[in-house]
Amino acid sequence: MSGVASEKTAILIVDDMEENLIALEAVLGPLDLRLVRAHSGEEALKAMLRQDFAAVLLDVLMPGMDGFETAANIKRLDQTKDVPIILLTGDDADSDYAYRGYAIGAADFVTKPFDPWLLRTKVNVFLDLHRKNRRLADRVAELERTVQSLRGDRGG
Repeated sequence: MSGVASEKTAILIVDDMEENLIALEAVLGPLDLRLVRAHSGEEALKAMLRQDFAAVLLDVLMPGMDGFETAANIKRLDQTKDVPIILLTGDDADSDYAYRGYAIGAADFVTKPFDPWLLRTKVNVFLDLHRKNRRLADRVAELERTVQSLRGDRGG
């Protein structure tokens, strides 16, 4: 529990509008995490390949690669396919947006303007799950090392 910034869990926030990124940073600021920004789907994919994220908050309506296409690309890559995606869209969204989002593998769908408490609560669920998965993976690795050392002690 060192609290070093580089060890904090990271969340990727993706929106082409600066004011929306600022709003997301303000809402998620109280959580113990590191926020990484991307202004486009292309930037988001590059960021996803550079580091691990506990979750992605992804705007649906962006020029170029929209949120649906970005989410589909994230889900196609082995390295990023398990990262939960929360899609964000305006309240005037088409009624099929939620269906399309879930169909490509989004974990959740939030309409803007969103309730700050609700969004923090949803993100916290994914943060907690990510931390538990990391602890579990560390424990499995530790057990595998123990098994290997026991096999080595028997000469086998």
